[in-house]
Amino acid sequence: MSHQQQFYINGTWVDPVTPRTHTVINPSTEQLCATIAMGSAADVDRAVQAARAAFENYSQTSVAERCALLERVIAEYMKRYAGIAAAVSMEMGAPATLAQTAQAGSGVGHLKTALAVLKNYAFEEQRGTTRLVKEPIGVCGLITPWNWPMNQVLCKVAPALATGCTIVLKPSEMSPLSALILAEVMDAAGVPAGVFNLVNGDGMGVGAPMASHPDIDLVSFTGSTRAGIAVAQAAALTVKRVHQELGGKSPNIIMPDADFNKAVVAGVKAIMNNTGQSCNAPTRMLVPKARMDEALAVAKATAEAITVGAPDSGAAMGPVVSEMQWNKIQGLIETGIKEGATVLTGGLGKPAGLETGFFVKPTILAGVNNQMTVAREEIFGPVLVIIGYDTVDEAVAIANDTPYGLAAYISGEDRGAVDRVAARLRAGMVNINSAAPDLMAPFGGYKQSGNGREWGDVAFGEFLEYKAMLGFAPAAT
Repeated sequence: MSHQQQFYINGTWVDPVTPRTHTVINPSTEQLCATIAMGSAADVDRAVQAARAAFENYSQTSVAERCALLERVIAEYMKRYAGIAAAVSMEMGAPATLAQTAQAGSGVGHLKTALAVLKNYAFEEQRGTTRLVKEPIGVCGLITPWNWPMNQVLCKVAPALATGCTIVLKPSEMSPLSALILAEVMDAAGVPAGVFNLVNGDGMGVGAPMASHPDIDLVSFTGSTRAGIAVAQAAALTVKRVHQELGGKSPNIIMPDADFNKAVVAGVKAIMNNTGQSCNAPTRMLVPKARMDEALAVAKATAEAITVGAPDSGAAMGPVVSEMQWNKIQGLIETGIKEGATVLTGGLGKPAGLETGFFVKPTILAGVNNQMTVAREEIFGPVLVIIGYDTVDEAVAIANDTPYGLAAYISGEDRGAVDRVAARLRAGMVNINSAAPDLMAPFGGYKQSGNGREWGDVAFGEFLEYKAMLGFAPAAT
């Protein structure tokens, strides 16, 4: 990759206005793997100006033209697929298999989903004498996290492109390499100059100027709730639309009649996937007290069978993304122990033989109640807490007793009972009996997990304005 110290603005690679760099650390080796340019408000302004100028023409392109563009982007993405997967492994430590399937695969999945939706999307409809028109909102500032780089970038970029918007993207400075490849993909696909722009940087240097920029019409942010509040406050000054996908502390209710060898095993594997670095991870497992010993035995055996190691080692779980995250996770495990939780497996420190790299032991904390810090705060690591309940009503109350509402999980044999509980859970997405991902299903949360929705046809609405043209078709006489 030859553009690590440049930005992609107005269809060309450019140097930053003021030279400033950031070192990207490989979390498996703790060694430098890249040095990238870091932007400033001046770079944001250049990118926004390019996006604003491009919007006039791109917003008027036909559905057929945008379909053809997405098809070219998909084709170029597939040419670079292996390189994107390798970049994800290097920049945030995803195991090679996970990077090649879920990480890189989700990116192209969102592109293909947007293309399928676009082909049949109704941008206009007649309601009596009024014509309702859905028009692209304008210039979109997209701020994305490090944990699922391509998933989070393309679940925003794909519908923005499909609806006729122009884009300024700020990927996380901790995982910028796959996004730089994506910019090369966009260039090779012939995306018109100014339609897609990329400026690397941190929250203060680039994110804040994007959120407050008067010529950005929408800011879409994925990250922590704390950072999301800051984005919303900055955006409020220009009354722009704000879309937020924020934190989570998702419950996983194991019903009394569940097959624990399926439900508990699946729950443990789900939290350890991507080293626990998923906002929708089922971090609180709610288990009937009458079957607690059984649940703990199954959970312990499952966690201890999970291999940990470098991305190219064949291990199922890699490191967390940084030393800062490692320290945060260790601090929360320690807090859990001090507050009375029992370490069922894992715990403090690094796994044996992995002294180098930001590796965390697959950890399960038992004896947890919902008022403990580890049950309230998002840990964002491979740490599962297990909470007991006496009745299903109590389980529902515990599940909903959180400031978050991104996802919830439930497993049980009686589908009627499961469905009734699912209907009572206050979350934007409820997964029943370990259902497979669905890229057409709206993704987003209740409460402090954010607002708005991503994925599928519902995502299109985030990037559109509604115009009512009264008297467009006068009533027949």
